[in-house]
Amino acid sequence: MPPLRGTGAGREAEGPEYAGGYRLQACLGAGGMGVVHLAASASGLRLAVKVVHARYAEDPEFRARFRQEVAAARRVSGAFTAPVVDADPDAVRPWMATLYVPGPTLADQVRRNGPLAPAELRRLTAGLAEALRDIHRAGVVHRDLKPSNVLLTDTGPKVIDFGISRPVDSDLRTETGKLIGSPPFMAPEQFQRPREVGPAADVFALGSVLVHAATGHGPFDSDSPYIVAYQVVHDEPDLTGVPEELAPLVARCLAKEPAERPTPAEIMAALLPPSYAAEAFIPAQRRRPALPGGEGGEGARAGETGPSPAWDADTPVRAPAVPPRRRVPRVRPRLTIAVAAAVVLTGAGLYAALSPSEPGGPKTPTRPAEVATVFAGWQTTLQKHGPTAAPACTHGGGALYCSARSADLARLDPVTGRVLWSRSAPVRAESPAAPFLLADGLVGAATPTGPLRAYAAADGTPGWSSGTELPELYRQAGTAVVLSDGRGGIRAVDSRSGKELWRHGLAGFVIPRPGPYDAPSGLLTVSETSPDGTSTRVGAVRPRTGEVDWRHDLDGNLDPLGRTGDGALVLASFHQASLVDALVLLDPDDGTVRRLPLPHRIDVRGVAVRGTVVHVLDESGHLTAFDTAAPKGRVLWELETGAGNVSVPVVGPGDRLYFSVQDGRLLAVDTVRGALIGQTRPRLLNGRLEYAPLVPPPLVVGDRVFGTAPDGSVFAVDARDPASW
Repeated sequence: MPPLRGTGAGREAEGPEYAGGYRLQACLGAGGMGVVHLAASASGLRLAVKVVHARYAEDPEFRARFRQEVAAARRVSGAFTAPVVDADPDAVRPWMATLYVPGPTLADQVRRNGPLAPAELRRLTAGLAEALRDIHRAGVVHRDLKPSNVLLTDTGPKVIDFGISRPVDSDLRTETGKLIGSPPFMAPEQFQRPREVGPAADVFALGSVLVHAATGHGPFDSDSPYIVAYQVVHDEPDLTGVPEELAPLVARCLAKEPAERPTPAEIMAALLPPSYAAEAFIPAQRRRPALPGGEGGEGARAGETGPSPAWDADTPVRAPAVPPRRRVPRVRPRLTIAVAAAVVLTGAGLYAALSPSEPGGPKTPTRPAEVATVFAGWQTTLQKHGPTAAPACTHGGGALYCSARSADLARLDPVTGRVLWSRSAPVRAESPAAPFLLADGLVGAATPTGPLRAYAAADGTPGWSSGTELPELYRQAGTAVVLSDGRGGIRAVDSRSGKELWRHGLAGFVIPRPGPYDAPSGLLTVSETSPDGTSTRVGAVRPRTGEVDWRHDLDGNLDPLGRTGDGALVLASFHQASLVDALVLLDPDDGTVRRLPLPHRIDVRGVAVRGTVVHVLDESGHLTAFDTAAPKGRVLWELETGAGNVSVPVVGPGDRLYFSVQDGRLLAVDTVRGALIGQTRPRLLNGRLEYAPLVPPPLVVGDRVFGTAPDGSVFAVDARDPASW
């Protein structure tokens, strides 16, 4: 399931008096998954007991993750960790008890007293290398080594918090694909190739921890975790302030390629003998937290504290070069749905991309044929100056047509990417809308705040204009274009001449929303939700006359998505403002309705329909393949891609599905296996740009896929070999 949002610490976990047979005496700290309490065993042994938040205890994914943490912590219990004393991952409120380890975290020590002295730093380096050696010998990769997970004690550093660790032989690390960790201390492969994360990732994190200990900041610094992610992957580390004698070793730890980093044993060998001759670092002991008997004082770290100042390990981090996302208000606008082959969307909402009707259900995997001539791909930048945004494109008639901030419409050669002609844009909105093909060799371009304009496809000569009205939505429907102002006004113009065909209300509707166009039937879907959100009227209109062909009243707050291969209309059912909890299938002929609950509520960004299989993509990049042919629906597979702020998914030949990401990446998924099989590099002008607020979907044309990026570029890649992207 997709990662949960708002996973901060909560006081709810402080409620229980006991965890198993241990009475909880004081709160030591809180993290994304739970709260850590001070407790004592029957013999008086002081323990740190971690109790999972109540809101996560019923979540199978979080319970599995906690069970994994317990197993990993038990596996590595020893001289360099906080040993596990007891645990019950299957309790109503899962918990784990470890030995209480007094002492500050490295993060606290640096924050309060500044960077470590060179001798202290050498001792820390040797101690952490020795700890990693033992952790790796136990077959575990920590994956979240950072200053707040290192305790400084008089017997040396202790590594704690195995909440996102993985055994080297764990199937989970190759299945989930989630990118979870703390960006300044994550290795490049954790962003680029999460399935390949191994012990070398901990060595990279060690290098980052040492820079922090030596300087008070990391080797990659920014206010944004997403910019840091880009720097980790692409930039050289800043080692200013690292002692000269340690800088070469730290630089080796921070090598981009895992094979170029030293092993923990090699780090220990490189430090002999000076590190062991150096004065040991003995931190000032912090007072114990207040106990019922009046003992103690200031809180101490034991097993886990709250999140580090900037990021928590439980915060999902997407791919590199993704600048911070600005959340929009969670009030769902009247959603608009578009078919990927001809999309013009002028407001945020839910899209659908449909393939030609074909049999649904699982298919036999197919491999692309041997490529006689490799398509090298190309990239063309439509806007080189000023604020940029991802262009939006349409393909047809052997040409590629794109709208950008600086170009109302441009025609590109799909083979070379060369701009054949371009027409300047007036003042444009932040996100261009995709052009679409009209009749008689015309191409239409529109903005959210201006008329629809037609241009000659051959040379860009201006044609007709829809007038001075400011419609919110344009929908191409055969040889007509339906325009809606979102306030009840709806009309249609002829796509050849621009002449108005009709302007009137639709029978039975007050403020209809144009939905997807169904080419086989020649009908445009329209819908309208009741003011209280409890029912939705759905119908179909003949685009050239405005005549309502059929109409049905359905329960729930619904939005039409498109048709399945057997002709059923698919609608999304909203549980609340923006979460979809079910798919509804409507037979337009007789009004028969089937409601298919989804496995969990989804913040849907878009869907793609192939036959009877609906691929649902949420805003966090979680992809679910849902077979609507089963009586109650059936999940075929789920995939966590780790992408955020994504486009509508688009199905293509060869059992492939494609979608774009806010940082300009294009991702390819095998729809049979539910596996990510390729992705392009980010395109954000070396991290200087912000993300694309609206991400246009890619275009799949034969053996090529066309994508766009926030740096104003349009690019093409070979669809036959996504692994080479």
